[in-house]
Amino acid sequence: MAASFRPDIQGLRALAVGGVVAYHFGLSALPGGFAGVDIFFVISGWLITTHLMGEITETGRLDLWRFYARRARRLLPAALFVILATLGAGYFILAPQEQALYSRGAMFASAYAINLWLLRWSFDYFAADALSNPFIHFWSLSVEEQFYLVWPALLLFAAWLRPGRRMAVAVIGVAGLASFAACLWLTSLSPAWAFYFSPLRAWEFAAGGLATLAPAALWQQRPWLRSAQGWLGLALIAVAYLSLSEDLPFPGWYALLPVAGTVLVLLSGAGEENDAAPTIPARWQALAPASLLSLPPLQWVGTLSYSLYLWHWPVIVYAGMLAPDLSVLQRFGCGALALALAFLTYHLIENPARRGGWLTAGARALAPALALTGVGVAAAYANAHLATRNIDPAQRGIEQAAEQPSIARATDKNCLLDFHTVKPKPCTFGPVDAAHTIVLFGDSHADHWSTPLVEAARRNDTKVVTYLKSSCRASRLSTFNTVLKRDYTECDAWREQAIADIIRRKPRLVVISEFSIGNLTRDMPAAGRKAETARWQAGLRSTLQAFSQAGVETAVIRDTPIGDSFADSCVARALWWREPPSRCDTPRAQAANDGAAAQERAVVKSVPDTRYVDLTDRFCGPTQCRVFIGGKLAFRDRHHLATAFAETLEGPLEKALF
Repeated sequence: MAASFRPDIQGLRALAVGGVVAYHFGLSALPGGFAGVDIFFVISGWLITTHLMGEITETGRLDLWRFYARRARRLLPAALFVILATLGAGYFILAPQEQALYSRGAMFASAYAINLWLLRWSFDYFAADALSNPFIHFWSLSVEEQFYLVWPALLLFAAWLRPGRRMAVAVIGVAGLASFAACLWLTSLSPAWAFYFSPLRAWEFAAGGLATLAPAALWQQRPWLRSAQGWLGLALIAVAYLSLSEDLPFPGWYALLPVAGTVLVLLSGAGEENDAAPTIPARWQALAPASLLSLPPLQWVGTLSYSLYLWHWPVIVYAGMLAPDLSVLQRFGCGALALALAFLTYHLIENPARRGGWLTAGARALAPALALTGVGVAAAYANAHLATRNIDPAQRGIEQAAEQPSIARATDKNCLLDFHTVKPKPCTFGPVDAAHTIVLFGDSHADHWSTPLVEAARRNDTKVVTYLKSSCRASRLSTFNTVLKRDYTECDAWREQAIADIIRRKPRLVVISEFSIGNLTRDMPAAGRKAETARWQAGLRSTLQAFSQAGVETAVIRDTPIGDSFADSCVARALWWREPPSRCDTPRAQAANDGAAAQERAVVKSVPDTRYVDLTDRFCGPTQCRVFIGGKLAFRDRHHLATAFAETLEGPLEKALF
């Protein structure tokens, strides 16, 4: 019933883990390396369906205890070891509040349910804050384990309807199509669910299952066609690695590239382990993709692929915390360390557990398997409890400062609109009978000024009306939304309605602030930066002219600096390490974008009734931009002001605006 060993599948495992490691280690040449996980999913679907269908065909039943015992021996010991080691290392590296948070993630990782925890907390796999979560990569293992729980029942259901491959193909096909349709629908509507939720990834496992049930076909009689098919599959995988990126809506249609490629490679080698299959002539065997995938280095990496996948992510996460600007040589060193840990884990834990008898077959395997899971959950829970007790007043102050909302977000008015809302929702702060009205207009970078602005306005008999929308700039500039993975058309519609509404109000002043300079001009080639900056300047000028022509005065607050690290977690770690918070500062030349600000200032000066407010010297000195100022956390992440610190800017803001 067990499938014969296929070196080409081992080589595919090496390609899969290699892509994932390259992506996570920042190899820009393979921006789609994350699709290696999809290769693993297809391989799992192929192997598990092969094994289960073989047992059903031979015995008419499934020994589920034996099946789950094999899965437990294969997965649990190594995973538990890495989880415990990562928790232990985290005590010395992570701040206590991070330890408490990620220990909860470790609990769910131990129970193979971390994908559901990530959905609960809306973690985006591609978001910058995911870089500090040392357990986030366990999401794919959780999806696989959940697949193992459901797949045998699906195949048994097919056999109950009618024994044979045809009914199995029909049942798997229907389930796969339903999963794929739902995945397509939610990739744009709710990307996190499409990415993490196992039923929406089931179609990838189904693709592998359907492939193994495919009947003998034309290519199995024609060696040259089998070789061509295999090379086409490898080409599709290469295209996925080279062309996919985190900016594309994934999985969706794009996941078909690695999935189809893997299916073609698997089919090209199908039947070779079967003595009854046609023998491939030696000259065609040499040209088959299996000859490449069977190379010793790929076989070695494929053997270590599971342990390497477990280790590579916590290694690079912790290294990035200890040395934020890792050099290429240091990244290679991290890769070597991950490989060494994988080698030791495979030979000392993974392989002995798989071959040993302590996780025995049958119902007796349930007790040690549950014990291993319980150890992981209990250790993570205890670590979370201990970490919570280690949070001292200074650490608690950092946490509270990062979590304190602005006045616009603290109310129950939902003043900062979400991505999908198009109709403007003005919020009013201050006395309704105030002598004057000013408007705060922009995105979350306008929102973080709302607290000091409302207080300054109150002192000047002025009410504040906010027009705020997440990631939506006041400048007339169409942008790409990295969360929605598409053009942000809702922003364009909202902006035009908001501008018209503001003009109708005839306020004394419109205050604009937006995440513009850094987001639009950093980390771009020189030519692209020049073109994008010109486009942004034109959009800003258009908005300012609309207000100027309507006789409404406008003030533009210069964008805040962008730090290299998340200020809250970096400062918390610095305090935990007994180091000064200044280790989290960023050089001014890198953070403040003075050149782009000069271009912004030039646009503002060219439009009548418009002024420029520059408070950058409150964050930055001549050489450094600080994140901890006057005993207060200045930023709650990389570029949003912490509300308690923003309150200290009321005086300078009042002087500039009133």
